Amino acid sequence: MNRLTAFRSALLGAAALAVSACGINSVPAAEENAKAKWANVEADFQRRANLIPNLEQVVLSSAEEERQTLNEVIEARASATRPEIQLEGNDLNNPEKMQQFQQAQQNLGGALSRLLVSVERYPELRSQENFGRFMTQLEGTENRIAVSVKDYNEAVRQYNTTIRTFPDTIGANIIHGAEPLVPYEAVTEGAEAAPQLDMRSSAD
Repeated sequence: MNRLTAFRSALLGAAALAVSACGINSVPAAEENAKAKWANVEADFQRRANLIPNLEQVVLSSAEEERQTLNEVIEARASATRPEIQLEGNDLNNPEKMQQFQQAQQNLGGALSRLLVSVERYPELRSQENFGRFMTQLEGTENRIAVSVKDYNEAVRQYNTTIRTFPDTIGANIIHGAEPLVPYEAVTEGAEAAPQLDMRSSAD
């Protein structure tokens, strides 16, 4: 009887250890995956910001009337790329910092969209090879942003589910002190949609 009791105790102990151990590896793995996906989001937003100087040169050479709108883009770019706006991996559970980042990116996207809409008045600008190349790069970048944001949000969903689901929640709370991560959400619907610009000349 003593052996049976000891065996049962050992079995229960091993089962308890196995259950609690589930979150030891799965929680940090899910967190690191979300951080890696966020790095892609930031890289793609930076890629968009890096395109702005090319647009600046094209617009200044052909559309002096749009200088004020262009200045708004330049200012928004400067704000969106400030070091204090960027999020490190450890900031991904901070809703306030995420909101600041989202707002800065929305401001840049909005200013950029307004400029692109305004230059539709300049057929000679739209026909420039450099401008066409910029628009192709911008559209590709906006699509990359959309994919990266989707991938990040899915990684956040998986992580947040992991730390709330038994048995992983045991390790998440007792060992890791895990906190939910914040998804990226456009401040306004369609804020991260690629800008649309009719590249045909008015003669078409």
